[in-house]
Amino acid sequence: MKEAVSRAQVLTRMLKGYQAYFDIEQYEDGKDGLPLAAHCRFYVHSEKYVLVKKAKLWDADSNEYVYIFSVPELTKEIFERCKDYAYEEGMKLIDPKPGHMYSYITPVFICDTCTPEAEKALKRCRIYKSFHFSWYGWMNVHTAAVIRKGNRVITNRMGRGNAKFMKNILSSCKEKKEGENT
Repeated sequence: MKEAVSRAQVLTRMLKGYQAYFDIEQYEDGKDGLPLAAHCRFYVHSEKYVLVKKAKLWDADSNEYVYIFSVPELTKEIFERCKDYAYEEGMKLIDPKPGHMYSYITPVFICDTCTPEAEKALKRCRIYKSFHFSWYGWMNVHTAAVIRKGNRVITNRMGRGNAKFMKNILSSCKEKKEGENT
């Protein structure tokens, strides 16, 4: 009989995938009464200049804030509370100014099971905000859930880019688990 991969193992593997590019802050017992397991931050600044740095043609700041939540069962209520928390905290970190291109706020849920209502809400989540008619950039919310039962990954439309990463995490956890059993 195959033993399922635990949420802790999925979280460890996910953080290992993020650690090369993101600043990671882990929480043992959640934060603010929510099942927040980790917060990952990514910042990149790009610029183009001619001959000397004072002759700057353009510059662009890009950010991503990932909030990883770990719950036994993802319900619509938990999803909404965690999504709202990630949105509010992520908006505090965004600094819309000249040179800001985009910021992504990504709540990720690691769960054993997911209710159909929560899955529907996650897939339909569409939050977009432009700053000063996009002159100072924009913000998108990407949502994702790694569901251990059935080894599924679901995302909203904007979070589809994360699906491949999440599926790789699930498959690498399964391969590692199978390698330990043989």
